[in-house]
Amino acid sequence: MDKIKKIGVLTSGGDSPGMNAAIRAVVRTCAYHEVECAGIYRGFEGMIEGDFVNLNARSVKGIINKGGTFLKSARSKEFMTKQGRKKAFQSLKNANIDALVTIGGDGTFTGSMIFSNEFNFPVIGIPGTIDNDIFGTSHTLGYDTALNTIVDVIDKIRDTASSHNRLFFVEVMGRDVGHIALNVGVGAGAEEILIPEENLGLDRLLDSLIRSKESGKSSSIVVVAEGDKIGKNVFELKDYVEEHLPEYEVRVSVLGHMQRGGAPSCFDRVLASRMGVKAIESLLEGDSNFMVGLLNDKIQLTPLEKAIKGQSKINKELIRVSDIMTT
Repeated sequence: MDKIKKIGVLTSGGDSPGMNAAIRAVVRTCAYHEVECAGIYRGFEGMIEGDFVNLNARSVKGIINKGGTFLKSARSKEFMTKQGRKKAFQSLKNANIDALVTIGGDGTFTGSMIFSNEFNFPVIGIPGTIDNDIFGTSHTLGYDTALNTIVDVIDKIRDTASSHNRLFFVEVMGRDVGHIALNVGVGAGAEEILIPEENLGLDRLLDSLIRSKESGKSSSIVVVAEGDKIGKNVFELKDYVEEHLPEYEVRVSVLGHMQRGGAPSCFDRVLASRMGVKAIESLLEGDSNFMVGLLNDKIQLTPLEKAIKGQSKINKELIRVSDIMTT
């Protein structure tokens, strides 16, 4: 393998807190090893168009605490075509970029793996998504920050619920997995947690709310992952409860994109720094087509194919804790 002299870094897909911290770590690790670094604006779309900027250690000062990504993010239909990827490869060659660090989720890693295989181009992925749905890491960048953001919001919603004796359905992100809902539900003391992995059923939900009412609770919080299966959507759940338990005054709060924003937590800043260092040093050691991840508190490599095809598993022990806490 030829000596790597210049490495490109991009962010793709949905943004997540910690992406800027990861870019900073990538750039400064390159500087430490006396390797050039190029930032690629707007993900794979910018790679196709050659939208690059040279970065040095001073270029990334003051961004470790910033949410989002200063390199911007975009989805690219053209990159899904062989011709588009060929144009991207030529753009990298024209800029003398020898290797790539891609920060994102499943879609980002799928594109990275195909590109690496087609052009024998060195790529390392860093998992950046608040959903924590990537195999090969216990934590993705932004997950911890999102949990803290959501718990803070639910604490505020509970103040209103208690003041007006209301039941609140709070919908959080998690189309395919319930990591966010389960953790914030336990952390915020929710009366019930609805996740895609566990089909609670409408009858059990009603029984739970009835028990809460009989035990003296005048207000309740139910955390719902957007991919929960027991209703078509959270508003259908609201209508169902109001129809069968008219004594409840029900409100819905869909948290939406506020879950993605905000300054990254200390945990995410440290994790991003560790992942960024590992990504660059892995490339310099000749590794490619891997994702860096946190496993047993160590930064380790997982093949991109495994990271994409594997499934992150819900914490069964936490489900049991949740059942006990909602008694």
